[in-house]
Amino acid sequence: MTSPVATPPSSDSRPPVLYLSHGAPPLADDATWTRELASWSGAFTKPKQILMVSAHWENAPVTVSSTTGAPLVYDFWGFPQKYYEVTYDAPAAPELAESVARLLGTPDTPIYQDTSRGLDHGAYVPLVEMFPDADVPVLQMSMPTLDPRELFELGRKLAPLRDEGTLVVGSGFTTHNLSWFNPVADSPAPSPSVEFDHWAAETMASGDLDALFDFIHKAPAAHEAHPRTEHWAPLYVALGAANPDGAASATSRTSIDGFWHGLSKRSWQLD
Repeated sequence: MTSPVATPPSSDSRPPVLYLSHGAPPLADDATWTRELASWSGAFTKPKQILMVSAHWENAPVTVSSTTGAPLVYDFWGFPQKYYEVTYDAPAAPELAESVARLLGTPDTPIYQDTSRGLDHGAYVPLVEMFPDADVPVLQMSMPTLDPRELFELGRKLAPLRDEGTLVVGSGFTTHNLSWFNPVADSPAPSPSVEFDHWAAETMASGDLDALFDFIHKAPAAHEAHPRTEHWAPLYVALGAANPDGAASATSRTSIDGFWHGLSKRSWQLD
């Protein structure tokens, strides 16, 4: 089991941008991972509000979640009952919803709101560990596509939210092939998971956006690591929000690394 990778406090008054591997509901039972998430959120100033882009909400056109209060979305099956009793009563974020609509909406492409939709597990599972007091307003936004460049451009448009004190979070998983999931303690991660994780770490560190956009062809074991790409896709929204000039000018650092039952939980902070 790896130890947390230290993330020094940011000197920037704006919140950073995060891409995190969010974990399934049993993340709450993993003492190492929960400690890593709590340590990470403690390394930067608490944001005014949070915009979550989760792998578990794809909808076009762009749609935002309830701002009047809606129950959590328990979008998983076959788990013990205790995971369906978790609550996270974070305040609604109507002002953030208005800002998202202002930045993304046009007369031809309005932003929609699903007033019945609360936070799904890609949002609330990590937030329970990072902001356990549930005192930061949270809004979730759908991904209207899985195309890397389109999501990057979406993120660029959202970049001004940081100046309003918004923490933009892309929530996915650095490798996400559930056939690799192996709950046997201390089992080594599959070689393809390790290879993709290594490539992702090096490519993020070098800021090679072209390679990241074309990861399907450039990354080793890309199709195996992501049989479907929805858990990698939130990274591009985060990259765009951190790099509004379109170049890799933001500094990225690994904040969590290692594997969880065969899947890479590598997570990055972009300043």
